[in-house]
Amino acid sequence: MNAHSAELAGKASREALEKSGQLAIPLGDEPRTDLIEAQSPAAPDDGAPEELASDRALVVSDFQPPKASASERLMRLAFSMGVSHSTIVAPFRKPLRPRLLATVSTPLEGDRAAGMALRAGHFYVYGVKAPFAQVDMGPLGNLSPPFERVVQGFTWLRDLAASGTPPQCRQVGERLLLAWLDANPSTGKGPAWRVENVGLRLMAWLVHAPLLISHNDRALRHRVLGVMADTARWLDRNVTKADDRLGEVAGWCAIIAAGLLLPEGKPRRLYGEAGLAKALGEAVGVDGGLLSRSPDAQMQTIASLIDLRACYAAVEREPPQLLATMLNMLVPPLLALTHGDGGLGNWQGGGATKASRLAALIEASRVRTRPLRDPGSWGYQRVTARKATLLLDGSPPPFGKHARHGCASTLAFEFSHGEHRLIVNCGGAALAGGQVPVRIEQGLRATAAHSTMVLGDANSTAVLIDGKLGAGVGEVEIDTRQVKLEHGSATRIEASHDGYAARFGLVHRRILMLRDDGQELRGEDVLVPSGRKGKRGKVPFAIRFHMGRHVEATLGEGGKNASLLLPDGSLWQFVTGAESLSVEESLWVDGNGKPHPVQQLVIEGFASRGGGNFAWLLKRMG
Repeated sequence: MNAHSAELAGKASREALEKSGQLAIPLGDEPRTDLIEAQSPAAPDDGAPEELASDRALVVSDFQPPKASASERLMRLAFSMGVSHSTIVAPFRKPLRPRLLATVSTPLEGDRAAGMALRAGHFYVYGVKAPFAQVDMGPLGNLSPPFERVVQGFTWLRDLAASGTPPQCRQVGERLLLAWLDANPSTGKGPAWRVENVGLRLMAWLVHAPLLISHNDRALRHRVLGVMADTARWLDRNVTKADDRLGEVAGWCAIIAAGLLLPEGKPRRLYGEAGLAKALGEAVGVDGGLLSRSPDAQMQTIASLIDLRACYAAVEREPPQLLATMLNMLVPPLLALTHGDGGLGNWQGGGATKASRLAALIEASRVRTRPLRDPGSWGYQRVTARKATLLLDGSPPPFGKHARHGCASTLAFEFSHGEHRLIVNCGGAALAGGQVPVRIEQGLRATAAHSTMVLGDANSTAVLIDGKLGAGVGEVEIDTRQVKLEHGSATRIEASHDGYAARFGLVHRRILMLRDDGQELRGEDVLVPSGRKGKRGKVPFAIRFHMGRHVEATLGEGGKNASLLLPDGSLWQFVTGAESLSVEESLWVDGNGKPHPVQQLVIEGFASRGGGNFAWLLKRMG
C-alpha cells in the first residue's frame, strides 16, 4: 500500500470510529472540538507548592570550581600532580596521624527495618535477607548489583544508624567492618575497588564513623583511621577511572569529605571541589536532569550532595555555592515524575519509589520548588488535570556512556487518578538481584515492558548487556499545547520517534489528549512512512497498557472495550476501534524492589508498512 492509499485507509478508519462513537484524534494542527464531551473548567490545585519569588529563581551554574586565591590554585595544582597533602601544607613537619576533626550529623535517615535486620545478623536488600556468613565480601564474591552496592559501598551504615543509638549499633558496625577488611587485604582488587563503591564506602565511613570507631579499643581505632586515610589516597589517584559520571560524582564527594574531616586536608578539598564541579557539569543537563535520565540516579546524586553539605557543616565551613545551585537544579526534575500519591513512576529501570521516601529526601535537601515544567534533555512531560496526572517519556533514551539500566521506553506513558495508578510501566530493572530475578533484567528494559507501541516484537532502541543501549531512537519531536473545546479545554501532546524507521520504514507518532477535568484521556497511535513512499507488506504490532496494582480489568463483549475497576470502587472504561483487544498478565515493581502481578491491556494485529492509525479512549464512568 502506498502513502496515498494509507491516507485514504486512515480517513475511512476515522469515519468508522466516529460513527461507532469512538475516538479518532485528528492529525492536523487544530484538533476536533466535537470529540470531547462538555466539561466544567478545571479547579485550581490547592496542594500545589507556592511559586518561587524572582529573587529565589534558579539560575543555571557554569559549573566552575569555587573561587580560589593564587596560593590555593597552586596548592590544588600540586596535589593534582601527586604531591602529598602533608608536604604541601607543612613540608618540614612530620605528617600528622589520621584522626577525625568532627562528627557529622546528616539529615538523611535510613531504613529502620533494614537496620534491625543487620542487628539480627542479616543484610536486608530489596526484601531479600542474607545472613552475614553467606555473603562473600571478597574480590571473588559474585554479588548481585544491589547487594554489591550495599555491601561494598557500606550504604547499610545509614540503615544501621536508623535502628538505634551508636552504642547499640557499634558492635554490628565493627564486626562487619573487620570482616570486610579481612576479606579485602589487597587494595585495588575486586568489585570493592570500583570507584563508585570506594566513594560510597569512604563517605559512609566518614559520616557514620561513630558506628565504626570505639573509644575503648585504641588499636581498632588507629586501624580504621589508617584505612580511611589509605582509601582517600587511592581515590585521589583513581577517581577519574570511574565507570561513568555518576560513579565519579560519588568519588569526588568522598574526596571532599576526606579533605574536610581528615588532618591537613585543604589541598584535597580544593582538588575535590574542582573535580566535582567538572563531573557534575558533564553529568547534569541544563534543565537539572541527569543525562542518564534515571530517577534512581537523580536521588542518589541528591543524597550524596546532602551528605557532603553535612560534612561542611560539621567543620563549620560554608559550602561552595555549587552545592546549593545543584540541589536547586536536581530537585524539580525529580518532582516532575511524581503521581497523585506522591510517589515516583517507573522510568529507566527504577521502581515506584514511595512518597514517604521521596518526601524525606526533598525535606533533607531543603529545596522548596515546583516540578520541572519545561524539560530539555530530561525529556519527561507531565500534565495534571485536577486529580489526574499524565507522564510521558518524550525524549530519546540516554546515550550509552550515561545509561546504567537504560530502557527502550520512548513515548511510553503512565497515568494516575488521585492515589490510584491506572497505567504504568513495569520498572525494576535497576533492582534486579533482589526479589526481581536477574534473568528478567533485560526484559524489564525492553519496549514491551512499557506502555507504548511495539513493532515486530522489537525494541525501539536496542537493549544491550550491562545496562547499555544501542542504535534506535535518534530523534523525538514533541508538541504540547492547550486546546479549547466546545465546552472547556484539554491538554494535547503530540510526539513521534524514529526508532523503527531503519528496520520497518515507519515512524511512531503518539497523540494524547487529557481533558481538563481529569476524567478522560484519549489517544491515537499512528504509523507514518519514514520515506516518501510506503513499503509493501505488513508488520505485527502491539500497543501495551500495563495496569496498576489492584486494577481489575474485565474484557467486554465484542473484544473492543474493557472495564477497569479501581480499589475505591470507581469504574473506568477503555475503548478502542482496533480489531483485537485482550487482557494479559504482567508485573509491576514497587519502590522496595518487590514485583507484583498485574494485568495489561494489549491491542495487537498487523499494520501496513504504508501507515495506519489506532485510536483508544480511557474514560471514568459515573
